[in-house]
Amino acid sequence: MLRQRTLTALLLLPLVLALILLPPTWLFAILGSLAFLVAAWEWSALAGCRTTMGRGIVVAGAAVLFLALNLVRTPGVLNVLIFVGVAWWIGVLFWLRNLTFAAAPNAENRLLKLGVGVLVVVPTLAAAIALHSSEPHGHWWMLFGLVIVWAADTGAYFSGRFFGRRKLAPRISPGKTWAGVYGALVAGAFTAWLGGWLLGVPDTDHMLGLIGLGLLTVAASVVGDLFESLLKRHADVKDSGTLFPGHGGLLDRLDSVFAALPVFAAGKLILGL
Repeated sequence: MLRQRTLTALLLLPLVLALILLPPTWLFAILGSLAFLVAAWEWSALAGCRTTMGRGIVVAGAAVLFLALNLVRTPGVLNVLIFVGVAWWIGVLFWLRNLTFAAAPNAENRLLKLGVGVLVVVPTLAAAIALHSSEPHGHWWMLFGLVIVWAADTGAYFSGRFFGRRKLAPRISPGKTWAGVYGALVAGAFTAWLGGWLLGVPDTDHMLGLIGLGLLTVAASVVGDLFESLLKRHADVKDSGTLFPGHGGLLDRLDSVFAALPVFAAGKLILGL
């Protein structure tokens, strides 16, 4: 499994780098919207939509929201959506304390989870657009936010594998350990320092703030990962899809990013970077 996951990641990496670093922001926003439509398709299944027509309606609704965001993506709108996303992920902490909330497969919970999907996906798209369009080095700041999450995932995997004993949330995701969280935080902090140095963060105060932001970004990524794991348990599925061999669906690759990117973008704004 590790070999398959690594091979898939290596094949996808050049494509992801090209999609982030090469296009102008308007094209990046369109491509990101198309990718998120795939995520909306997978989310509809986790929410409880069982028919192709029902899932298609969800994707069509998401397309309308993404189109509106692409047409009206002023800094003010993007910033409001980013902080709405941060507030949502803080609220998720309370949901994770009540694992049976909205677990029953009924119409009310299905509608609730579809609404939650809006709070998950739209602020992330807004954060991606805001980061990509920021000056200077917006494309690199967008990549920077993702690299922190990727580094944290890698640190969590190896730290958890070699040192993991105490489970983080066994009722949600039995494979995750506190050692994995510590490894993720160390990897995220180091990546934040390295990225800040490469991007020319101006002084010690800003660098310390960026390292702190890296830690918060990693913490958010853990929450995002746990939340998707909880929804998969509600839906009684192992993966959100089968798009990527060894990795599952697009949601399985983006669950951490959905929570981390709004936090990273909000912190960048607060720090004035």
